[in-house]
Parts: sequence; C-alpha cells; structure tokens
Amino acid sequence: MVDFAGWWMPVQYSSIVDEHLATRQAAGLFDVSHMGRLSVTGPGSRDWLESLLTRRVADTAVGQARYTLVTSDEGPTGVSVLDDALFTREADATDGSPRFAVVVNASNRDRVVAWLRSRLPATGVDLVDRTRETAMIAVQGPLAMAVVSTLCPAADETAIRALRTYRSTPATVAGHAAVVSRTGYTGEDGVEIVIAAADAAGIWAALLDAGESRGVRPCGLGARDTLRLEAGMPLYGHELVAESDPFAIGLGLAVTLDDTSGQPRRFPGRDALAGMHATPPPRIRVGLAFDSKRAAREGSAVVAAGRTVGGVTSGSFAPSLGHAVAMALVDRDASAIGTALDVMIRDSAQPARVVPIPFYRRPTTPA
Repeated sequence: MVDFAGWWMPVQYSSIVDEHLATRQAAGLFDVSHMGRLSVTGPGSRDWLESLLTRRVADTAVGQARYTLVTSDEGPTGVSVLDDALFTREADATDGSPRFAVVVNASNRDRVVAWLRSRLPATGVDLVDRTRETAMIAVQGPLAMAVVSTLCPAADETAIRALRTYRSTPATVAGHAAVVSRTGYTGEDGVEIVIAAADAAGIWAALLDAGESRGVRPCGLGARDTLRLEAGMPLYGHELVAESDPFAIGLGLAVTLDDTSGQPRRFPGRDALAGMHATPPPRIRVGLAFDSKRAAREGSAVVAAGRTVGGVTSGSFAPSLGHAVAMALVDRDASAIGTALDVMIRDSAQPARVVPIPFYRRPTTPA
C-alpha cells in the first residue's frame, strides 16, 4: 500500500505480473475510487462544458461518453493542459435540463475543480465534486461483462451487454444502484461502475465472489500501469503534461477545433491548439520494443548514432509480450517504424526499435 494523490492505494495484491495476466486472460478488479468524479447539472450545463472542454459536447447523446482535455489559455504557448478527462451525458433531469458526469485524474482533481469553479456562470450551472460520496470499480478483461451481468436483474444485464464502447447505462449491481460504463484503461473490454461509497465494499466482494473461481483477481496500481502501457494509453505527468502538443502525442482525437457547422469552437487555448495542428511537431510519440526484459524509465535518453533524439516517457517489462517496451518522444527523423535506436538505461545503451502503438491489442471476442 502507498500514498497516491492523498489516497491509500494498493500497488499489488499478489504480484504485478500475475494480476496483469489475470486481466488479459480472465478479468481484473480495480478500485479506482481515487479518480475525481464531478457532477455538472443545470439548464446551462451543456453550453458551459462546450465552452471549456476540447472535445465537442453539444452533440453528445444521452448515455454517451467522450475523452477530452481540460485546458487553460495560460502559459508561453497560449495553452496549458490541466488534465485529460472523460465526460458522460447522463439522463436528463426531471425538469428536462442536461446532466453530465466528468471523471478526472486524482492528482489533478483539486486544480481542475478550482479552474472549473472559477469559470462558473452566476446561474444555470451547478458543479458538485462527488468523489468522496461515490466510489468507482473497474472490471476489465474478457470475462468482465459476464461477471458483472451475473449480479444484475435481467433487464439491466441486457442493457449492459448491449453497451457499445464509450456508452453507459444506469443499472442495479449486486442489489445497489449504479452507473455502468463500457470504458477502461487497460486495453481490454470491460466496464467501470460508479456506486455510492457506502455500497462499494459489498459490491467489490460480490464481484470477486462471482468471478474468483473463473480467474478474476483484485489488481493494484502496478498492473494498471503495465496494462495501460501495453495498450499505448497516455498517462498525465508522463506522456501528457501541461506543455504538451496533443497532436504530437497522438491525442488529436481529444481536440475538436470546429463545431458541427464548421465554425471555430471557443474553448480556452483553442487558437493555440489550432496552430499546433497546422504545424508538424518536431517530436512525436512512438513505441519502442526491446529484446530484453530490462525496462527503461521516464527520462531515459533515446540515442541514434551517438545523437540524443528524444526521451522515454514511460517504460516497463510487458508481461503479455515477454519483453520490455517504452513510449518516448523522439525527433521526427527518428520516428519511422523499424528504426533502430539505443536507450540509455543506467549509463548502458540498450538497443530498441520503433514499433506501432499500441504494443498489445486484445483478441476480437463476442461481447
């Protein structure tokens, strides 16, 4: 157990490798209650979020989730990335006004909440931080949908199994009210379940009881990190930082510069991001594969013919692959697939080659 952004969190229950492989082969159970969970409601909530998030909000359907960035218009480049986030349009309130849930990183929660509150209009929008009163459990892996469904009434089981990726539905799980989203951070199929904090321990136990005989295992932060790395998913503070060019690191999907009519959207830093989009970045994110299990770490220099051409942002042994991998920002002329590079690991040059991201893709299986 370690302190993580003010939360007491498990690094591992058994071993990182065992938990990683259990997620790939059966399912992993992750307590991700440290993630910030915000509620945005009121008649002006949709337009307000549209004016603040890099991803288009106005055309989001009920039950749809989207990955986005939260940006300010500060900093030397005219834009600063405060966090990456996931927003979901929930069912409309009884008065017909839209409701949204926003999930942010634990380490950025306080500053994102402060930033959003500083932009609140006088009326029409309510922002509530529900992190402490709720919990979130991720069930990830090929058996995830089957395990969760066994704990739901028939109608909810049907609704959950019918969910497309980045869609959510209210449901009853193990006898408790929940919101189930077909989202995750592992590269596997699965769901994330938001419930009342008071119900979390009981639902966790029910999920483990339903799946343990089939190989489902509780997993900690260690396996969560190796899984997301194999899946090529960026982590704030590593691949994504305040000064990042989202297009250089492959996050252009999180930035919608124009509205549905083709007119420029207005959100903080939009013009600076448009300039980045129009200009090829000097360095881009690539995947690196090693022949050995020796892992590079953040900050390790990437070298080509004795010249430093970049740096590692994340690296680890990849249990699904049997060798080490890393993500790095490198010069464009060193970024072609197949390029041979060296990575400095404890003053020793380790050979690597540029490979496509993600490093791992799950097999296609029925939902």
